[in-house]
Amino acid sequence: MQYQAELIIPILGIISGMVVPIAVFLWLYHDSKNKRATIIEISKNLDDKSKLDELLKIFDERKKEPIDYRRNGIITLFTGVGLFLFGVFFLGNIMQAVGALVSLVGLGTMIAGYLYPNTSQELTNAVEEFEKK
Repeated sequence: MQYQAELIIPILGIISGMVVPIAVFLWLYHDSKNKRATIIEISKNLDDKSKLDELLKIFDERKKEPIDYRRNGIITLFTGVGLFLFGVFFLGNIMQAVGALVSLVGLGTMIAGYLYPNTSQELTNAVEEFEKK
């Protein structure tokens, strides 16, 4: 009986490792399915194409702004510093190496954000400066 009780925790761990991703997948699938069904029902009752376009813009979840590499780089850099310090004080060399790696990735991302402008105003300024040369 003792042997069976020792197996319950590993088995539950393995099962939960499979159940959580499947549950998230099903939740996201049903959420998007309901949105599609709602759009279809509303579009059946609309006669004006411009109203349908406005409806589609409401449900459009894509970001219209470019990715800000500088912001993401700073966040990643300080996450890496935190992991490094966590390794210094608690876990040792492995966590220090992971923190240093993450910090360098963040630093590279931040530098890329400064090298490649991403907002329309920054692109306009870069083009104007290039045309002056």
